[in-house]
Amino acid sequence: MSQVLVVDDEAAMRAALEANFRRHGWKVTTAGGTSEALARFRSAPCPLVVTDMRMPDGDGLRVMQGVRAFKPETAVIFLTAFANVPEAVKAMKEGACDYLVKPISFDQLKEAAQRVLGRQLHRELAPGTADFVGSSPALRQLVERARQVARTDVDVLVQAESGTGKELLARLIHRASPRRDRPLVAVNCAAFPETLLESELFGHVRGAFTGAVTSKPGKFELASGGTLFLDEIGEMSLSLQPKLLRVLQEREVDRLGDTRSVRVDVRVVATTNRNLGALVEEGKFRADLYYRLNVIPFSIPPLREHREDIPELVEHFIRKYSPAPGAREVHFSAELLARLQEYHWPGNVRELENFVRRALVLSYGPVAGVELFQEVEIPEETPHEAVVEAGTSLRELERALLERTLEATGGNRTRAAGMLGVSLRTVRNKIREYGLPPRRFA
Repeated sequence: MSQVLVVDDEAAMRAALEANFRRHGWKVTTAGGTSEALARFRSAPCPLVVTDMRMPDGDGLRVMQGVRAFKPETAVIFLTAFANVPEAVKAMKEGACDYLVKPISFDQLKEAAQRVLGRQLHRELAPGTADFVGSSPALRQLVERARQVARTDVDVLVQAESGTGKELLARLIHRASPRRDRPLVAVNCAAFPETLLESELFGHVRGAFTGAVTSKPGKFELASGGTLFLDEIGEMSLSLQPKLLRVLQEREVDRLGDTRSVRVDVRVVATTNRNLGALVEEGKFRADLYYRLNVIPFSIPPLREHREDIPELVEHFIRKYSPAPGAREVHFSAELLARLQEYHWPGNVRELENFVRRALVLSYGPVAGVELFQEVEIPEETPHEAVVEAGTSLRELERALLERTLEATGGNRTRAAGMLGVSLRTVRNKIREYGLPPRRFA
C-alpha cells in the first residue's frame, strides 16, 4: 500500500485529497500546516509528501527541507496557485520532484505521484545506494553506518539471522565505497569441501594436485582492487582458517603448488548466521581470525524487530513481482497487513518476500484478503512452554529440538536452518549425526 502525507491549511482541500487517495488504495496522513506536517512525518515517515506552497506558519519549502533532513529520499510534490509559480520553480531547483498549479484534477496528481515514485524507486536501485527497504530507525541507522564504513578499507563482519539481508549489506558496502568500479566477488564457504575451498580462495598452479591441468587464480586475486564477499564464514574448517588469517594480515596469497606469493588489494566482507564468539569458546573457530575479521561488526535486525517496515516491504515486493504493465493491480487489505505485522517471521525478509510472491499468484481479485494468510500455509505463532526434565543431556535436547523443528516445517531443511539460526549444512550434518530418517526430512 502506497503512503502519502498531504499538507494544506484549507480543510476542504485536505479532505478532498485524502478521500481521493484513500479511494485509490493509499494510506494517507494529513496536516494543516508546516509544524504539524513535520511532527506527523517524524512519527510516521512515508515515501511521498504532497504539500501546499503557502501556509500561515511557513511554506512548502520548509516542509520539504524538514522531511528531507529526516529522510533524504522522500519525494515531494508542490501544489501552488498560478501567482506562486516562480516560488514553485525555485522549489524545483532546490530538489522538489514536481509541482502542479491549482485547480488540479486528482488524475493529474495521481499520475504525478506515480511518476515521481517510479523515479524514486529507480534512484534507490541505482549503483551506490541501498537495497534495504524500510523507514524504521533500525534500518536507517544500519544503512548510514554501512555508508560511513564503506568510505574506509577496513574488513567487515556481519552476524545476523538467515533471510535478513546479509548479502544486500555486503553489496551496499561495496557499491558505496571507492572500490565500486572494481569487482565484487562472492564465495559461499559452505558450498565447497575443504580442499576445493582452499583452491577456490587462493588459486593453484598446473600440477598442484590431480586434475589441475591448468593454473587458476583464486577469488582473492580476482577480487583485487575490489571486495571479496565470504558468505557463511562460520562453516570454514579449522585447518583452513590459519591460511585465511595470513592473507588478511599480509594481503598476499600463495597459490597451491606455487613458490611465490601474490600481492592482493582486497576488502573482505564476511557474513554468518552463527555466533562466532560462541564458536570460539567451543574451539570451533580460531580466536585470532575472529578478532581479525571483527574490525567493524555489523548486526542486521530480524524482521520481528522492525515490523513497522512490513507494509513498505510488501509494497516493494508487489512492484517487483507484479505481472506485466497493464495487468490487474493487486493490493493487500488492511486486515492482511495487520496479520503480517503480528507474525514472527522466523525466515525474516526472505520469508516475507516468498509470501508476497505466492499471494500474488493465489489472489483472485484486486485486493488480497486475510484468507491468504492461511492459504499459503504460514503457521500461526503458538506460544508454548518447553518442558525439560532435570538431568537431560544437551545432546538429547539438541536432537529433540532439531526433530521438532523439522516436523514443524514439514521436513523443509532450509526453513528449519533459518528458524534454528544455523546453516543448512549444519542441519544436514546433525540429521546424519543423530540418525534421523533422511528421507523423512529430505
